[in-house]
Amino acid sequence: MVNTEKLAKLREKYGNAKGGDMFDPHFKEVAETQFSASGERKWPFAGVPTFLDAPFAPDAAKNDFAGLDVALVGVPMDLGVTNRAGARLGPRAVRNIERIGPYEHVLRMVPGAQCKVADIGDVPFRSRFSLESCHQDIEDYFTKIVDAGVIPIAIGGDHSISYSIQRAVGKDRPVGMIHLDAHCDTSGEYEGAKFHHGGPFRQSVMDGVLDPERTIQIGIRGGAEYLWEFSYDSGMTVIHAEEVPQMGVEAVIAKAREVIGDGPVYLSFDVDCLDPSFAPGTGTPEIGGLTSREALAILRGLKGLDFVGADVVEVAPQYDATTNTAHAGAQVLFEELCLVTDALKRRKAGV
Repeated sequence: MVNTEKLAKLREKYGNAKGGDMFDPHFKEVAETQFSASGERKWPFAGVPTFLDAPFAPDAAKNDFAGLDVALVGVPMDLGVTNRAGARLGPRAVRNIERIGPYEHVLRMVPGAQCKVADIGDVPFRSRFSLESCHQDIEDYFTKIVDAGVIPIAIGGDHSISYSIQRAVGKDRPVGMIHLDAHCDTSGEYEGAKFHHGGPFRQSVMDGVLDPERTIQIGIRGGAEYLWEFSYDSGMTVIHAEEVPQMGVEAVIAKAREVIGDGPVYLSFDVDCLDPSFAPGTGTPEIGGLTSREALAILRGLKGLDFVGADVVEVAPQYDATTNTAHAGAQVLFEELCLVTDALKRRKAGV
């Protein structure tokens, strides 16, 4: 039986309410950032796509990134891959994903309304053919962003880009790192090249921009384990993929927070940390990875840490006709924006 008294009250409250009319104060505040005075909101399938539908500011560098708190930066470069190429198409694929945000329902945040964020376009590379010059371009561009007091979030591109980004964010003091991946990416030089995606974090440690004892790597698995001796020798904490369900997500989060402590931290997310059933569109997939729900829970559990930069890398969309991999990458990007926004808020409040 329908409760007629309750139905009458619902009709009285919602009978003439429009789509943007909310009565809960928190939801009302969120709706006011999305609906116009006439009750309209942006169509998700129309207009020019940008990262997370953020404002597009391709000329931000000319103005020294003035007015920005956070810069979303495409890094379409995959010359450092050891297997399947294609991550250069990752930034474009992530931009094309719609309906990510604006509200983070677990963290109860609308990051786009709580900080000044923009998609500032892609790193201006001099050459598509030179791995070395691409890395110099990445370091130079991210150094300008950091020097302007803006927090960068990068969308790659292969994982080698993290090394040159960390040289920018860690140049004044080494940073800690939370790293979700199938691979530790701490191997040495291969075939005369140090700028490959299997070794960025060894290089970062050796350059003094990454503190290995404040680094945790989560989701590691596969036949390349023997290549990651440096992770253990340097003092990094490694949690293998099979350990995540054994420990439980809350224990993984607690361990990450324990390792990182209170200092500045960089967040690096390789989509191949996810099982290929969730993210097949990547260059070096490994069976037995994290679920998307586990990964999101871990990220959300990191709120409150002092994030100074982040990336999501290795989306290679041509290997995934469903677009699920790019969708996962875009959602991770949104979670990273939430974490960075929270860190900015705490920093400004002196917390």
